[in-house]
Amino acid sequence: MAGELFKGRTAVVTGGARGIGLACAAKIAAGGGRIALWDRDMDRAKQSAASLGDAIAVSVDVTDDKSIAAALVTTETQLAPPDILVASAGITGPNTTVAQYPTDAWKQVIDINLTGVFLSNRAVVDGMVKRGWGRIVNIASVAGKEGNPNASAYSASKAGVIGLTKSLGKELAMTGVLVNCVAPAVVKTELFSQMTEQHIQFMLSKIPMSRFGEVDEIAEMVSWLASPLCTFSTGATFDLSGGRATY
Repeated sequence: MAGELFKGRTAVVTGGARGIGLACAAKIAAGGGRIALWDRDMDRAKQSAASLGDAIAVSVDVTDDKSIAAALVTTETQLAPPDILVASAGITGPNTTVAQYPTDAWKQVIDINLTGVFLSNRAVVDGMVKRGWGRIVNIASVAGKEGNPNASAYSASKAGVIGLTKSLGKELAMTGVLVNCVAPAVVKTELFSQMTEQHIQFMLSKIPMSRFGEVDEIAEMVSWLASPLCTFSTGATFDLSGGRATY
């Protein structure tokens, strides 16, 4: 997946300053792509962009459509209109029961993980359709397919991302813009700091391979879905779960 696969392409990666987003950005950059890291942590985003070559850091709040519109203008001005979107920004939220889940925490998780993906997708769609080519890859989770106990907001948000991907993929099926998502099991990133050890061990126990995923493994699948090699898949969900999800 290296070489010139992404030469001449511009990719927006939300939540691209670290974790899965950064690994995906690095994979696309290694294939010759230009990268716009959209993130709210500008210090980290600037450091990450400096390591990628032809890349910029763009400040954004994915829950705010005006902020996203401004980020798109910055990207188009400093790089080019985006051909690729990897929507990776997300949080886990608290680990607690539905009965005890704080309303404000629920809203925050849904706003970032689902509404943020919707707003990011919506922002780039018209331009991609006009140009006749585009690739959108949304980062969902196996939790969106199976539901994790004590993670209701996260599970619901990721199920929503899967539903959004199916809907948008079918809307755009005849346009040259393909929309897919990946559904990883647990991948060891800085998001672990937001989880309890009990919850982490529960999720590990569900994986037949008995290990967590690696960000580079997710990036391999995402980079294929974001590339010209992906030509006959849209609205689909690709599991990366070490055997946990097999359907």
